[in-house]
Amino acid sequence: MTGNTRTRSDAKREAIIQAATQAFQEYGVNGTSMDKLAELANVSKRTVYNHFATKEDLVMHLVTKQFEDAKLSVTVVYDPARDLSEQLCELIFQDIEFTVTEEHLDIARVAIGHFFYEPEKLKDEVAQLKAQETALHRWLKAAKADNKIDFDDLSRVVDEIDSLVKGQCFWPQLFKIGDVLSNQDKHNVAKNTVALILGRYAVT
Repeated sequence: MTGNTRTRSDAKREAIIQAATQAFQEYGVNGTSMDKLAELANVSKRTVYNHFATKEDLVMHLVTKQFEDAKLSVTVVYDPARDLSEQLCELIFQDIEFTVTEEHLDIARVAIGHFFYEPEKLKDEVAQLKAQETALHRWLKAAKADNKIDFDDLSRVVDEIDSLVKGQCFWPQLFKIGDVLSNQDKHNVAKNTVALILGRYAVT
């Protein structure tokens, strides 16, 4: 009985999340009421509140889910037998592939649009997410331990790579001011990013 109840609760929660994803993109967060979410999810308003106390909680859930999905999308691990540039390029390419998906960009537009005038609400949550270890963190630490690269501040290297990728891929796509990236475009961004990073940090 308990198992069935949990399953129904999970299904309702997922329906609410799907409804929020749809409604926030179409109407904006401020333009979406809890009544509307309940209607779209085919649940009661009380059920919505039982799972998410505020619309901000829902937005942050969507952001967190995207962050978790991004971590899972990168599967490259450091391999001392592989060419350094080749494996870092593959890792960054995988990150770019996720970064420019429509789902990721749509959720980012929702979050940025809603929190634009209250950035402090988003800042703390994003800081906690960024503090989590990713495949890039692990790769850089392993490459350093193997004496292939050297740096003093891991977070700084991660931020440099992130800035290079987002500046060329994420932000232009987010604001729809750049052409849709081809696979070759993504490879070029990854290759150029690797050249800059290894040019600065590779042990010669």
